[in-house]
Amino acid sequence: MTSLLGLCLAVSPSLKAQASAHTFAAADGKFTLNGKPFQVISGEMHYPRIPRAYWRDRFRMAKAMGLNTITTYVFWNLHETRPGVYDFSGNNDVAEFIREAQQEGLYVILRPGPYVCAEWEWGGYPAWLLRDHDIAVRTTDAKFMQAAALWLARLGRELAPLQIGNGGPIILTQVENEYGSFGHDQAYMRQIHQMLVDAGFTKSQLYTADGPEQVPDGSLPDLPVGINFGGEKNGDAQKAFATLKKYRPNGPFLNSEYWAGWFDHWGGKHAHTNTEAQLANFKWMLEQGYSVSIYMFHGGTSFGWMNGANSNGKNYEPDVTSYDYDSALDESGRPTPKYFAMRDIIAKATGKTPPSVPSVPAAITAPEITLPEAASLWDNLPLAISSENVQSMEDIGQAYGWILYRTHLKVDAKGELVLDQLHSYAQVYLNKRLAGTIDRRLNQDRIRLDAKAGAQLDILVENTGRVNFGRTIGGERAGITKQVTLAGRPLLGWEIYPLPMTHVDKLTFAKKTCEGPCFYRGGFDISSQGDTFLDTGAFTKGQLWLNGLALGRIWNIGPQRTLYTPALFLKQGSNEVIVFDAQGKMGGTLRGLDKPNLDAATGQ
Repeated sequence: MTSLLGLCLAVSPSLKAQASAHTFAAADGKFTLNGKPFQVISGEMHYPRIPRAYWRDRFRMAKAMGLNTITTYVFWNLHETRPGVYDFSGNNDVAEFIREAQQEGLYVILRPGPYVCAEWEWGGYPAWLLRDHDIAVRTTDAKFMQAAALWLARLGRELAPLQIGNGGPIILTQVENEYGSFGHDQAYMRQIHQMLVDAGFTKSQLYTADGPEQVPDGSLPDLPVGINFGGEKNGDAQKAFATLKKYRPNGPFLNSEYWAGWFDHWGGKHAHTNTEAQLANFKWMLEQGYSVSIYMFHGGTSFGWMNGANSNGKNYEPDVTSYDYDSALDESGRPTPKYFAMRDIIAKATGKTPPSVPSVPAAITAPEITLPEAASLWDNLPLAISSENVQSMEDIGQAYGWILYRTHLKVDAKGELVLDQLHSYAQVYLNKRLAGTIDRRLNQDRIRLDAKAGAQLDILVENTGRVNFGRTIGGERAGITKQVTLAGRPLLGWEIYPLPMTHVDKLTFAKKTCEGPCFYRGGFDISSQGDTFLDTGAFTKGQLWLNGLALGRIWNIGPQRTLYTPALFLKQGSNEVIVFDAQGKMGGTLRGLDKPNLDAATGQ
């Protein structure tokens, strides 16, 4: 077993009594490990954003940079997809993630939520909470608190045994997450704190985390505080800790999220942050003896539908699939110049020589991939749900993907078609001809139509990612969440088709022409596996699956134009690709590149 600071952290049940002697605490303005001062030097990475087979590789990269700890959130929506039904298998095995960190000589900071932000779909909340239109998430609303308590209790069964006091690596456990940026209800925070205690999180040091100015609203008086901030300007760290000392002059001093990068929105530019200033602030903090957790050390990928979004109540900004984050390790786990610079700073600040940096196999290219087979969305619709009024995805038990609303006009109509609170992108069809698009991102909610009685109106809507931060999260139902009007009159009598797109391999494909909302299928052969980056530039808007796995979103507005494809997702020999393009045309092709393109030209 790997030993860290002379302690055998991987402990069998027979050694439990001996292991329980290990302690981590906040004392005399410092963190202490077994009574001795301990400086946490951590980096954040998230188990679902990294293929399970790569976890250990990423931990070794962390050790080689000089980190002694790994930080991770836990994502409620992955583990409880239906009320009371839990999944901790495969890439969801967060306990195994933590055990492997321990085996590689790393401690763990656990951020169990229940709210996590993280640029993750709805901040990690499961969509089924929104089926109750009266629920008020992130408040003391009894319906929300009951669901959160059941979840945290179940999570405790998985992870409480892995705390430092039980022989595991978890040294710090966070209570909620940046609550001061959302509210100031101390009763709510005390209840979340008690839920974690009741779930068994009593053998690690509990703490809260907020922006420096938000500490009074989000902290609890009996718990230490971490502060979250970036280092885009020289002196940012000094200012942040000066603010913290107004509220907590005696410490301990923890930068619980050091933003050494940033994330990307569709239609925006790829983040290129100020590395020079980030390094200067990082160096200063370590030299003071302060504890730091780099957010993100390795961002990875929000595979499938799991990207989040931002909104200030007016503007909606969905995040791309890549969570590269301009991190020390890039999206594919390769060290960047920032990695080596931080490695040098840590070595000088600690006086310890880190392990050698592991080598990473080169990425590969793949020849042009044609997609000769097609399946029209119109020909592959599921059974419809009849409803007088439109319903949201949550109302019909759907979480992610697309949803189709269909009605037939009873009278001639000329005027504005208004989608009241569209979440978040729609293509509108009259008699299956595209009439226009409506994009929440552009603050759109209407187009003009001129239609005759009997015309078929189809509205194809994508959940582009629920907002994960701020006061708007409580209203993040997906689909058309209020009503549809045409020329000022409500439209009624709908057929609603849920399109979660979880079984695209069951579609009927043929070598035929297909334009509009279509699925395209093709294959390619490779002689050896390797990471690659699939170039999606030939397509407009949709999703890509490789060998049945949803890699992520496609959108020609950029900045992301390639999808990271881990080597283990590829098969030696034949591989299958399916692309859904909501504005598809025949002839689109893919290529596997040996470098990502996350900074393509952007448009609306």
